[in-house]
Amino acid sequence: MLTGKTAIITGGNSGLGFETAKGLITKGATVILAVRNIEKGHSARKELQKLYTSARIIVMPLDLASLDSIRSFVEQVKTSFDTLDLLINNAGIMAPPFGKTADGFELQFGSNHLGHFALTALLLPLLEKTPNSRIVTVSSRAHSRGAIDFDNLDGAKSYHAKKFYNQSKLANLYFALELDKRLKEHDFQTISIACHPGVSATNILKLGNREIPAIFKKIANLFLQPPHMGALATIYAATEPGLTGGEYVGPLGQFQRKGYPAIGTPHIKATNSELSCRLWELSEKLTHTSFDFNP
Repeated sequence: MLTGKTAIITGGNSGLGFETAKGLITKGATVILAVRNIEKGHSARKELQKLYTSARIIVMPLDLASLDSIRSFVEQVKTSFDTLDLLINNAGIMAPPFGKTADGFELQFGSNHLGHFALTALLLPLLEKTPNSRIVTVSSRAHSRGAIDFDNLDGAKSYHAKKFYNQSKLANLYFALELDKRLKEHDFQTISIACHPGVSATNILKLGNREIPAIFKKIANLFLQPPHMGALATIYAATEPGLTGGEYVGPLGQFQRKGYPAIGTPHIKATNSELSCRLWELSEKLTHTSFDFNP
């Protein structure tokens, strides 16, 4: 049970994040919905409050495409809370037209990876002083098709939306696994776990920057993992007592596309320690943040 515990869910107002919020609320957690669109966040809170009348649900603004927004969010959290039990790095942008974050990063790499990297670094002191705290980062099966193009991270040379999405999801996995390794090396009690939802039919499914027609969403739901099932991997990673950090959790049925969650195996490319360290060092440089492993 999570009674008395606090969880932050990035992108908690819709899709997998919203379903994750439901799962954590039913276990007693106080949930912070960290959202880019504050109106949608409050709408999600109202919907959740109708389902769980006694739940404590808080909406806070967070734009992962802005380092200033990330810093402001962290300050708000630190002002309001003395502890933090769970950080769920869930929010994601999938295959939009070429765009850049407020700080000039390619939108998917900047939001999906660099934003969560900076957020986690800034929240780590709060997590570390909270017993049995966890960081859960949502990756994707698409990481197996990804590669970190260090010579074109900003997309200036060329841009292919799906290729950059795959890259960002591989970066998520590199980060989650490397983070757990470093936490253990410095004897931190906080653990880091990666997960993926299978192939889930959420509102991330779009045509360019447009929502897919409702009829196609209905068809997708017949063949893909419904959001409430996709969120089970995140909930498992956040709550399963036997996990010790460094695991990769996801559905194991039908080529890891559907089903109930279990511990799986990431693609071998995600275990490249040289590339993982290179990405870590570059991420610190780009975001001007570092992890304080010597508090």
